[in-house]
Amino acid sequence: MNKTTDFGFQQVPEEEKVRRVAGVFDSVARSYDVMNDLMSVGLHRYWKRFTVEKSMVRPGDRVLDVAGGTGDLASLFARRVGERGGVVLTDINGSMLALGRDRLIDEALVVPVVQCNGERLPFAPDSFDCVCVGFGLRNMTRKDAALAEMRRVLRPGGRLMVLEFSRVWQPLAPLYDAYSFNVLPRMGEIVAKDGASYRYLAESIRMHPDQESLKAMVLGAGFDYADYFNLAAGIVALHRGVKY
Repeated sequence: MNKTTDFGFQQVPEEEKVRRVAGVFDSVARSYDVMNDLMSVGLHRYWKRFTVEKSMVRPGDRVLDVAGGTGDLASLFARRVGERGGVVLTDINGSMLALGRDRLIDEALVVPVVQCNGERLPFAPDSFDCVCVGFGLRNMTRKDAALAEMRRVLRPGGRLMVLEFSRVWQPLAPLYDAYSFNVLPRMGEIVAKDGASYRYLAESIRMHPDQESLKAMVLGAGFDYADYFNLAAGIVALHRGVKY
């Protein structure tokens, strides 16, 4: 019997979710960065800088950016670890990864890129000092498997950083819902010519585990310590896991 999972508010076979998510990102890749700036009023740049700061990476460290898309986080990490360190950018989607590769080349940053599934990482155990996934875990089919893989490739003492949409402060929920289900798809239709993909975005956020549930998932994947930081009243949360 085929297993099912959520695709927004729908339940679909796991294989179908993989195909549908690929279609979403193929469609929005070219407008992805512009839409991020519009949707968050530029705040996503602060959230990503905060992630790098809290990762505590140092010059010489090795960092894996999972589902890194157009390379925002990979760029920040590469500047932090310097020439003695290294960053690897991965994404399952070729359209997004090509944009990230080109951007990093334009910035004169040497960052290898690997197209792969975050649930099956093609790296040896204990390879990285930090693994980061920014706004990508939500779209993965088997989140527990992905978290376990990220732990596997971390060295002892390594940190996992998960930046993701989360559960907003309850008094703001009605306003946030109105924005998410009315303004956001309309914005996607105008800018990306694809309102449906941005409706999926709004729905997928509601289906993603809340702060405490995701913390429990990180610990359940074998991490020895986990905490999180709420950003923008919980619209986004940064979860951190440590492997001892």
